[in-house]
Amino acid sequence: MDKIRERMNALRVEADEAQSQVEELKAKIKALEQENLAKEQEITSLTHRNQLLEAEVEKVEGNIKEYKDKADVSAQHDTQNEALQRRLQLLEEEAEEADKNLRETNEKLRQTDVKAGHYERKVQALEASNSQWETKYEEMAKKYADLQKDLHELEVSISNV
Repeated sequence: MDKIRERMNALRVEADEAQSQVEELKAKIKALEQENLAKEQEITSLTHRNQLLEAEVEKVEGNIKEYKDKADVSAQHDTQNEALQRRLQLLEEEAEEADKNLRETNEKLRQTDVKAGHYERKVQALEASNSQWETKYEEMAKKYADLQKDLHELEVSISNV
């Protein structure tokens, strides 16, 4: 019986140790469950944060695309602006050339007007001279006709004599 008691005591000690181990394991399980819960919460938090960051990345990528598009449009505008600047420069040069030609043409026209005025005065002088000559011619023609008439009368009077 002593052996049985010893054995029972040993079993009790073993049961107490087992119970103590069970308590320790329960405490470890509880700690691990709490740790697991904390990790799950952290995973949920990180997943949510990851989703927010992915949304932010998409937004930033959209902004980058928009800025690239704007940069492309700006580059096109720069190219168009340069082309328009060159065209404007050519037009200004053409305008300067046209202005120079206009000034030369106006000078030639002024000289032509001066010459035309000069020739117009000459024409007027020649017309006046012509008019005087016509008047003299008419006077001479009249004198000639009068002289011929006188000559004819003289011939008739001489032949009658």
